[in-house]
Amino acid sequence: MAMNYKEEDGHHNSGVGPGLAAKSKKPDNTAFKQQRLPAWQPILTAGTVLPAFFVIGIIFIPIGIGIFVTSNNIREFEIDYTGIDSNSPCHKCLNTSWSNISCTCNISFTLDTAFESNVFMYYGLSNFYQNHRRYVKSRDDSQLNGDKNSLTNPSKECDPYRTSNNMPIAPCGAIANSMFNDTLRLVRITNGSEEAITLTKKGIAWWTDKNVKFKNPAGNTTDLKQIFKDTTKPINWQIPVYELDSKDQDNNGFVNEDFIVWMRTAALPTFRKLYGLIEKTDSSQVALKPGNYTLQIVYNYPVLSFDGRKRMILSTISWMGGKNPFLGIAYITVGSVCFFLGVVLLIIHTKYGNRNNSPDIPN
Repeated sequence: MAMNYKEEDGHHNSGVGPGLAAKSKKPDNTAFKQQRLPAWQPILTAGTVLPAFFVIGIIFIPIGIGIFVTSNNIREFEIDYTGIDSNSPCHKCLNTSWSNISCTCNISFTLDTAFESNVFMYYGLSNFYQNHRRYVKSRDDSQLNGDKNSLTNPSKECDPYRTSNNMPIAPCGAIANSMFNDTLRLVRITNGSEEAITLTKKGIAWWTDKNVKFKNPAGNTTDLKQIFKDTTKPINWQIPVYELDSKDQDNNGFVNEDFIVWMRTAALPTFRKLYGLIEKTDSSQVALKPGNYTLQIVYNYPVLSFDGRKRMILSTISWMGGKNPFLGIAYITVGSVCFFLGVVLLIIHTKYGNRNNSPDIPN
């Protein structure tokens, strides 16, 4: 049976209106859309892969050994003074809280060998999550940079440590409020007499922090007490920000280096921060001689509430920084794996690589 197609008004039912060109789904004629861009694809053969494995192994293993040996040559001494152990001299201070009067304790120790180069003293905290999102955001960078408006009207990011007794807090926020405030003093015992070890507190903060990010508010006077008169100290602080360093007035306020070091938050819950520097007084002398020492601690910082631990670390440094064997171990591991794979692939290639893959043709 034949079918008749009917045209209406002289136009076919093609879906395209009169005077309109048919649309095409063909991509534009460009090198990108037509996939004509130049390309390079490596051809992996035994002649390229095997030398690469051996070269990586030969280069990485000596580098890893050098870094590992350098790291092991760094002298480091650590004391946990949290006071968890009932026999610890600092056990009596374990229940210290922010509102308590400072507790003092002394821990004696012996250095068997000398620390020849400059010694860096760190304080370490464990189980303290400075990387928590709300904690990291709880600060006012404008206030810390010396902005007067932010000084008396801190950012709402600082809540609930923004105001106290209807007065703005300076510095505001949870980071500043939880600043480490133990006092550590090192004394060498010689023939029953005490010799205080000089601890340098300047130069422990990053230059960019000290000179760019942190500034005291400008004013008509150099008296920081007058500049901060319309503010109050953080809730957990025992002294205001303009009295952080009683010996050096230039190291007070927002530019105090202990404060700046604390405000640079740590990425991991177990961390250390620089407390001071023990410098060599003479190139012919060592920084710390072998002998008996006492660590005198003014125990202010409570850690029991979050099951934390506190440590004092003495360490030297090298060209690669502080003691950290991970990088050396990583280089040695990667180099060894590559060298081992190179040997295995070489054996496989030698044994099976020259085999004729063409099928035998029967006679």
